[in-house]
Order: sequence, then structure tokens, then C-alpha cells
Amino acid sequence: MRTGFYLLAAFVTAVAGSPAFRNMLVHEQRSAAPVGFVKGTAAPAAKVLNLRLALKQSDMAGLEKALFDVSTPGSALYGQHLTKEEVEAFVAPAAETVSLVQEWLAANDITAKTISPAGDWLQFSIPVSQANTLLQADFTVFDHPETGTQLTRTLAYSIPAALQGHVDLIHPTITFDNPLANLPVVSSPKILKEAIPDAAELESRAVPASCATKVTPACLQAFYGIPTTLATQSSNTLGVSGFIDQFANQADLTTFLKSFRTDLSSTTKFTLQTLDGGSNSQTASQAGVEANLDIQYTIGVASGVPTTFISVGDNFQDGNLEGFLDIINFLLAETNPPQVLTTSYGQNENTISSALANQLCNAYAQLGARGTSILFASGDGGVAGSQTTTCSKSFLPTFPSGCPFMTSVGATTGTTETAATFSSGGFSNFFARPSYQATAVSTYLTALGTTNSGKFNTSGRAFPDVSAQGQNVQIVVDKVTESVAGTSCSSPIFASVISLLNDRLIAAGKAPLGFLNPFLYSAAGAAALNDVTTGDNPGCGTNGFPAKAGWDPVTGLGTPNFAKLLTAVGL
Repeated sequence: MRTGFYLLAAFVTAVAGSPAFRNMLVHEQRSAAPVGFVKGTAAPAAKVLNLRLALKQSDMAGLEKALFDVSTPGSALYGQHLTKEEVEAFVAPAAETVSLVQEWLAANDITAKTISPAGDWLQFSIPVSQANTLLQADFTVFDHPETGTQLTRTLAYSIPAALQGHVDLIHPTITFDNPLANLPVVSSPKILKEAIPDAAELESRAVPASCATKVTPACLQAFYGIPTTLATQSSNTLGVSGFIDQFANQADLTTFLKSFRTDLSSTTKFTLQTLDGGSNSQTASQAGVEANLDIQYTIGVASGVPTTFISVGDNFQDGNLEGFLDIINFLLAETNPPQVLTTSYGQNENTISSALANQLCNAYAQLGARGTSILFASGDGGVAGSQTTTCSKSFLPTFPSGCPFMTSVGATTGTTETAATFSSGGFSNFFARPSYQATAVSTYLTALGTTNSGKFNTSGRAFPDVSAQGQNVQIVVDKVTESVAGTSCSSPIFASVISLLNDRLIAAGKAPLGFLNPFLYSAAGAAALNDVTTGDNPGCGTNGFPAKAGWDPVTGLGTPNFAKLLTAVGL
């Protein structure tokens, strides 16, 4: 036994002392904490950090090609979505990568566990004192006075030179929470001064006059031609993300349906899935505004589509991503993930590292390749980001709207639709403009001229992609009807339209739409949307971006027209 111990100790010493592991290189760094955070004292040496390590994925270029092959109309592979195993083959790290990283961790007496289906994410826990030594870091307590939030972070960390090209990032290190964005993306309603259309106009569009001040499912059916007939395909499912202890209340849904969808059974229920210790309390006082909104405007608009509320608890495994990565890994582990996933939460792009943003974006590519349409609210701060109170000289893009592998949804308002002033939109500082939107965005930038020059990245991925009503939306919370506003309303509405299209496609023996953007930006897809050409999204001491003909960074390509979309998808 003693001989074996000495042999093991000698091996560990040799590994730890090898030149490859001794030579350290800075892997990620930032010059300062995000605006709003103040650097405090050194983190307590004994404080345990739950760290996650992202291994280099084997063939993301191949997965991206496969994603666009199955998502681009006209492609020979359009609609032939990948299986779980096919996606994992692109993502799984090389054996050499796994071996080398595990060798480094073992040399430092660290045992890690795999936390993703493809094996590309590892998790381990070590005290601050060891993390500082292991990563040549300086973990410090950062305060956020406005909210009282405290975070333990470092502004830089290093890894051995031998691991460069094998480790993408270690998290949480230089990424910060956006404490304000952990709130639901729901704004207090603002009654905008708008011209009320005359009776003749309302009659010609079959839009009830009441929709000027109160938006209901009936209004959306009139605005967008959304059918009331029940969906027929049980295999077609719609997922609704739930975070930060926001609970969807079944009794409130029943009241909502009795009030606003009398043609649907008031006993219609949603399915519940949980992860990270999630739950869904049915105590009336714990009903969440965000969760109720999302459930009521999926079940209440996507008539008959099986809907699942996916509640992410507080025991998340992805650090300050608050379960954003966990929910995607959870769905990637399923054989049949939902065909549509809508999420009404987000944060400012500048709060997270570009490497981490890229990792989460790659996870969306994986789920999109499986055939899931991923939609997110674009945010409620106009060009100032996501519920931001402090704005720098440059506009603040939101995340994950900057990811090119998901669909960002902005907001409109009024019976003659115009851009909602809060609708976040702009250009990513992390992600380059994808080819599918190159022409549409270039046309807009030409028309924009020098307006806002120097305040945004002219070559970045532009968002939002589409939009829907987001003002004066009626929901029921704790048995009381109230009005809410935000892109948080818009995402479940647009997601419901996609779910109803998928129902028709599946019934016709065709594949669901999956990753939407190549279709939406195609000539047929763009022509099937209602172009919104008025309004803007002020912030940062400016009027923001103006809505214009075609795509714009306030309302995207526009709002849905169900009949035209049916034709565009070949039905």
C-alpha cells in the first residue's frame, strides 16, 4: 500500500510539474467589471466555487453546415433534421482533449463530472484559494449597490499552454450577472398616444375597436389571421421556459380561458417538466406574472397544441447563466424535444464573456439542428439593452438575441401596428452578421445613413428578427385581470403561430420548421410578414433606431400573417 502511494504521488508530482502544465497563458480577461458593479475585497479563501469547464467541441463548423442544410428552403436536405446521436457526434470533444484535461485536473486532485449529453461540459468544486492558484486568478467580491447583489468573480484567469485549443472556457470567472435582467422581461404598461383608426378601417381589417387599448387572443386572431380551430397533431409540442421561481397557475389559466377563449375548454391544462430543483407552486399568491403570461398566450393562441411549462429551479449547474444552458442540455438529452421553445428572459450582452456566449449559442445550434424553433424576447430597454438603468456612450445589445442560431422577437403596439418604444434591437458585438440576413440588414444600413454613427457594430448580427404585439396585453394573475407590456408578450405570441404552422405541416406529412431564420429572411418568408415601418426604440440619450420598410432593428421583418405563412411553407 505504501509503495503504491509513493508511486501515485510521484506520478502526480511529475504531471503537475511538467513544463506543459507549468507554462500558463491568460485565457480570458476583461478590463473592468460591467457598469453598476464595484470591486470589493478579496473573496474568502475557503469559499467554494462551483466551476464549469467547456471542452473544445469537435466539429462545430460541421454542425453549423448541417444546421443550415436542414433549415434553408431549397436545400436538398431541408427539413431532414438530425437525430440526437448525429448532433452529439459533431459536438463530442476529441479523446485527446478529454484525456489531457482529465490529466490536468487529476494532477491537482480535482474530480469532475460530465453535465452535458455530448460530454463537452464538466463540473467541479474547489475553494477560492485553490482556484486562484490553479488559474492564476484573483477571485474578488464585486458589489452591485443598486440591487444589493454580490458576486465572486475574477477579471482574468489563465490555463496551461498545453490546454489551449482543448479548453474553451471556465465559468463563472469573468462573466457577471445582470441583476436587473433576472427579472421577467415585462414592463409596466404605457399608454401610447396613437391615432385610433376610424370604424371603416377597423371593419375592413376585422380588428375590434377595443384592441386599441386591450390586446386579447381575439385581437391577435384579427391582427394576424390566427385560426381558432384546434390543432390535431399530438406529436407537435410547444415548450415554455420558466425561471427564477416564476410559477404558472392552472386556476388563472382557467379564468383566462373563460374570459378570453370561451371556444376552448376551460379545463385545458399544460404539462410540467422540472430541472435543477424546479417546481410549480399552485398557491394563488405565488402565481408569476411572467409565467402566467407565457402560458396564457401559448395555450390561448396556439389552440390545441400540447404545451409544456419547463420550470428551471435555483440549483442550476451553469453558474450565473441562471439555467439558460441547463434547460438546453436538458432538452438535448431528450429523444423528442419540443418543436418550439419560447423564452422571455435575457440579459445584456456585455455582462458575459464572448466565449460563454458562443458556447450557449452553439447549444442553440444543436437544438435547432434537432428541429426545434428557439424564440426569445429581444428585451425591453430599447437600444439601452435589457431593463438597463445605466447606459454607456454605445448602444447595448441584448443576449441571446445576438446569437445567429435563434429567433429574436421584438414588440409592436396599436391597431395600426407601430414599433413599441421599449422594443430592444440592435447589433451584436460578439457575433458577426450571418449570411441569411446580409441583404436585408445592408439595405437598412444604407437607408439609415449616418444616424447613430459610432454607437453600434455595423458588422454585427442584427436583431430582432420578427415582432408581435407587446402593449396592453391582458392576462390573469391571482384571479385578477391586468394589463402588461413587453417583448415578453411578443415571443409566446409568435411562438404560437409557429406551433400552429407546425401542426399543419406535420398533418401533411412534412417536417416541422425547426431553425426559423433562413426561412424568415427568404423572399417567401419575408413576404409573409406584415412590415412595420413606423416608430423607434429610444435609449442612451438618442431616439434609437427608426423602423423602416423591410427589416429594421426595432420590429425585425415584421409581424405574422398566418395565411401567407401557410402558403410560404408550402401548404
